[in-house]
This record gives sequence, C-alpha cells and structure tokens, in this order.
Amino acid sequence: MPNSATRIVIADDEPLIRIDLRETLESLGYEVVGEAADGKHAVEVARTLRPDIVIMDIKMPEMDGIAALRLLTEENIAPVLLLTAYGEGELVQQASDAGAVAYLVKPFRQSDLQPQIEVALARFGELRTLRAELDDVREALTVRKLVERAKGLLMETQGLKEAEAFRRIQKLSMDTRKSMKEVAEAILLAHQATKSF
Repeated sequence: MPNSATRIVIADDEPLIRIDLRETLESLGYEVVGEAADGKHAVEVARTLRPDIVIMDIKMPEMDGIAALRLLTEENIAPVLLLTAYGEGELVQQASDAGAVAYLVKPFRQSDLQPQIEVALARFGELRTLRAELDDVREALTVRKLVERAKGLLMETQGLKEAEAFRRIQKLSMDTRKSMKEVAEAILLAHQATKSF
C-alpha cells in the first residue's frame, strides 16, 4: 500500500481527466494537494507546494508537459510521472531526456498507476542520493586542491617538508575550530595579501 502521506500534484488540461485522476489517486490512499490545467501553472503549483510527485499530461497549453518536466527536474522539485495518450517512441525519448522517471499511456488502469508512482518515487530518491554523493565528492576535491596549494605554499615559503606542512594546516584547523578548507583559504589569502604590498 502507498504511504498516505504521499503528496501529489496533478496537471491535465481536461477537467474530467483531473477529476478522474484525483478520485483514482485518493482511492489508492494518496493525497492530491494541488491541480493545474497547464504546464506553466503546474510548475508554479509544484514550486509552491513541493509535492512528493507530479503527475502530468504531455499535451497542455501555455507550456507542454515536457517543458514543465524539464524545469521541475532542473530545480530538483519532484519526480514527474507523465500521463499521455501518445506513446510514440520519439515522444517517450523526449520525456526521458527531459528527466521523466515514469511514463504511462492513457487510458491506464488503476492497477497500473500505483506501481508507476512507487517506481517514480524510488528512482527520484536514488537520483537525489546520487546527486548528494556527487556534491560531496566535488566538495572533497575542492578541499583537497586548496589544502594541496596551501601545503605547497608553506613548503615553499617556510621550508617545511610535506608532512610538516600538512600537520601545520591540520593543527591550525583544530586550534581555531575551522575546517581545513577555511584554514587553507586563509593561508592562501594571507600570502596573496603580502604579495600585494
């Protein structure tokens, strides 16, 4: 069974489809927190409400579902499950390239909807974890580069060996309760300032 706390925004330009979709989702135990009749409004509603998932049609006025999907994906707001009457390969590829985590062709059965939602939520969770890990790796590389530059500067200007330069940065970090990144930046900045005068 789905988590009843799963909050969903639905977007379709057909009012009857939105009503049917809302009723179907609520009967499955989901909470529909917002609706939109076009892609532009769907993006605004999703930005405001921060749902767990957005379910939207591809063909909508103002902004189509693929353009809306692209914005929601770039802003890392919520996973998007696309519902459409069009199942052509090119459209599916565009949706995938824009960041769709699930795709369901209308008319769909109620039994098809829940697994697609759960898969979309799981995939999006995995993507968020990967993005966070990638950010951590990038930060670690940045810190390492700064520490290496600061270490090299201490070795050059104070005649320290590599291990001694590293220990000095480490000790300064502990003594001042600053990160090694902050200490390395301070060493580099102080050196730059003395060169400027």
